[in-house]
Amino acid sequence: MIVAVESTSRRLPAPVEAPQAQLAGMWRVVVLNDPVNRMSYVVMVLRRVFGFNEERARRHMLEVHESGRSIVWAGTREQAEAHVFALQQWHLTAIIQPEEPS
Repeated sequence: MIVAVESTSRRLPAPVEAPQAQLAGMWRVVVLNDPVNRMSYVVMVLRRVFGFNEERARRHMLEVHESGRSIVWAGTREQAEAHVFALQQWHLTAIIQPEEPS
């Protein structure tokens, strides 16, 4: 006995792809000036949180002091939020901002 198998070709819906976040350069961590923290303290925090050397941390600190803000890191949103949280735990004023398209 031969049984005929009816083949119905059904098309599965195309999978919906979630938007892929760029690995780098999507969000910026910005340290803002405040009248509370000493310059040496800001340098020390930047060195501990980001692993900056003394010169780089001092450059960012001076930019914060003179311009009121400094972009200290750029990358994925989750990492940016973690860095901002760490900076805030050290009592620095920090925010994240989306990177502006070029």
